[in-house]
Amino acid sequence: MAVESEKPSISRLLSLPRQKFIDLMGPIYEKSPWVAESFCEDHLGVDSNEGNTIETVGQLASAMAAVVDAAPREKKLELLLSHPDLCEKVEKLASLTEESREEQSRAGLNALTAEEREKFLLLNREYREKFGFPFILAVRNATKYTVLSAVEGRVGNDAETEFASAISQVHKIAWMRLLTAIDVAEPKGFLTCHVLDTANGCPAASMMVRLQRLSPPESAGLVGEFVTNDDGRLPGGPALKGSDFKVGTYEWTFFVADYFSRKGNKISGTPFLDEVPIRFGIDDPDEHYHVPLLVSPWSFSTYRGS
Repeated sequence: MAVESEKPSISRLLSLPRQKFIDLMGPIYEKSPWVAESFCEDHLGVDSNEGNTIETVGQLASAMAAVVDAAPREKKLELLLSHPDLCEKVEKLASLTEESREEQSRAGLNALTAEEREKFLLLNREYREKFGFPFILAVRNATKYTVLSAVEGRVGNDAETEFASAISQVHKIAWMRLLTAIDVAEPKGFLTCHVLDTANGCPAASMMVRLQRLSPPESAGLVGEFVTNDDGRLPGGPALKGSDFKVGTYEWTFFVADYFSRKGNKISGTPFLDEVPIRFGIDDPDEHYHVPLLVSPWSFSTYRGS
């Protein structure tokens, strides 16, 4: 017998009683249940049909973000002030919300060296004195080095630019929390790939390609191995779709030296490019991610296509 997920789907979430919805969505914005409350008033009231237009987690995130964006500046400042200091050490993490504690631990902020901690504290103090609210960065998929670089860069912003940057980070944190809170059992997104041989000016047919999922840890591992078709694409369509299409970190490995050896291109005894790895992230379960490779024996490039 299938076990029903404890997480609600979008449709089930929007059909819940008002208070139950607020209980579940209230923590999405740090200590600010008013966002969920305002969303209910705008979208789930007895005279509103707007909730019926929300079908994806992305649409829900946009609707909740719109509530924040439309709020008075004082309310936004209150939201910013609800966020914790990013320099909290392990012994201070107990004072954080469960969501913030998990996010900061994943970033390695509970393992700062004494020198790193001193630098964080100095920059954080300068930042807070200048802007009047704590430095905020969506840290779930960042490292402590990312955080330190970000605060060094943003402390030089003017007040209005940084206020907008901080709100943007708050929205990003909310997005990641929504992905954790909602069951996306039937994602609409999919992953495709296309390899182009820039040395010979043609699609890279018959190239071996491997796809691995690196995170989340519970589903990490080999996704599949493929051989490109005559058009340089994967046979059989998307490499990931349906329930296999999960938010996380992935890595393509393209076996380019084997391909160019077979094509007869001149390559060195120790190939300059042997296996080309491309590590990328999937952040939205309902979008199309196209990750192509343009490659020669001596160079390669990629981008997020469509």
